[in-house]
Amino acid sequence: MKLIHTADWHLGQSFHGQERHAEHRAFLTWLLDTLAEREADALLVAGDIFDVVNPSLRAQELLYDFIVSAHERLPHLDLVLIAGNHDSGNRIELPAPLMRRLRTHALGRVSWLDDGRLDAERLLVPLTDATGETRAWCLALPFLRPAEVTGARVASDLDASSDASPKDDAPNDYVAGITRVHRQLIEAARDRRQPGQALVAMSHAHLHGAAVSEASERPIVIGGEESISAALFPAEIAYVALGHLHRAQQVGEARIRYSGSPLPLDFSEVAYPHQVVEVTLDGEALLEATAIPVPRPVAMHRIGPGPLEAVLAEVATLEDDPEQPRDQWPWLEMRVELDAPIPDLRSRVDAALAGKALRLLRLERRLPRVEGNNGPARVDLETLGPRNLFERTWEGRWGEPPDADVLADFDRLRQEVQDADHGEEPA
Repeated sequence: MKLIHTADWHLGQSFHGQERHAEHRAFLTWLLDTLAEREADALLVAGDIFDVVNPSLRAQELLYDFIVSAHERLPHLDLVLIAGNHDSGNRIELPAPLMRRLRTHALGRVSWLDDGRLDAERLLVPLTDATGETRAWCLALPFLRPAEVTGARVASDLDASSDASPKDDAPNDYVAGITRVHRQLIEAARDRRQPGQALVAMSHAHLHGAAVSEASERPIVIGGEESISAALFPAEIAYVALGHLHRAQQVGEARIRYSGSPLPLDFSEVAYPHQVVEVTLDGEALLEATAIPVPRPVAMHRIGPGPLEAVLAEVATLEDDPEQPRDQWPWLEMRVELDAPIPDLRSRVDAALAGKALRLLRLERRLPRVEGNNGPARVDLETLGPRNLFERTWEGRWGEPPDADVLADFDRLRQEVQDADHGEEPA
């Protein structure tokens, strides 16, 4: 059986204020061709389908056009989507009854039975081959927000657990809740499978030891405090399809992988290998997992840091094609190191770009450090990020860095504010 694993599409992303619909459309067209060429039985999309919880109509249109086209072209394809932390679980599930007619399963939230146990059955998706026979089960676990997995119900379940031991104690209620949900879902899958059927887990989560991108996406939700162990996925899980981190990588074993984002979502991700993963199952076991590089529909250049003249000279060597449509012109970031103020910096940059089919999105000025300057340090808030700013402010006020509990409270509050700002309904 053959699966394609992808994640972190971020449809509708505004890249420094610029839309990327043309790039996303090109990727989805390529993906559809790849599914057909590779004769895939299923497509697994491990979260962050959209960039924000209230995506634009154009972003939603991209997704639904792709689903319909995939079903028309590959009528036997099973498509499984889970919500990531950038998605609204409610929005992902809203058209679920309609999408099931297109062999598409959309899971946005977990739910609980009256006795407090996880409603695991709705998260188990059968994956069938071309004959319609179930060859595997997908354990489709969407991103878990703190309010969904903490509280009296989960805590009492943990207290009553017969397999609890000091070595299994999670560092906080949130991680304990995430751990318990994974375990309950795996146990339900064990009971449901038949001999010869593989188990494939799909989760939008942060695993211990995974490499985080330089400009990591929205703060690894609890700033790393929410990371879970790869040991949660026992050897009987043939493959673990992960989303959340943009850098493609395996975590410890070849069967546990982040596919990474198919397109660079920040200039810091230019050098990442952007790919989807082709997964081949043989009965209950993983036969092979192979990376398929994703062609980059729009080039992205990161120039510098260096002196202005060196940066401008490098820009002059960049290839461009003015005959291309503007939405295919390369994106450009320039990082200039300054020894002294250059009042006409922007005009000199604009002059160097005149007539070139390049789109300058970011001009970063790097100022020299001045020894003995006791004034406040210059801070680039966009680069620093809210969490690091909070830590600096706390340490400046109290003389010591905030402890883990304070940071966990800050991160939970920030997640709630972000969800509220984007219209996400409370769990």
